[in-house]
Amino acid sequence: MKPNDYLSIQELAAILGVSRITVYKRVKSGKIKAIRVGRSFAIPRKCVDGILGKTLDEKGKKEIDIAVKRTVKEYGEVLKRLGRE
Repeated sequence: MKPNDYLSIQELAAILGVSRITVYKRVKSGKIKAIRVGRSFAIPRKCVDGILGKTLDEKGKKEIDIAVKRTVKEYGEVLKRLGRE
């Protein structure tokens, strides 16, 4: 474990533009993966892209796929007509 491989809650809060408390709550709820180091938390840098929405995990891909299928099912004919215009 190298120190540069991890971010503190304060560092991630600055990157995300939110408060420390917001990041802390997301860590405690499990929305942000982190490891406990003493009384603090360390967030792996490799998880930051996922937090920022730059990468998709399998769960995210499945959610998007379901949403697209539902949209096409409900609005398929309208989408076809809009595509012709």
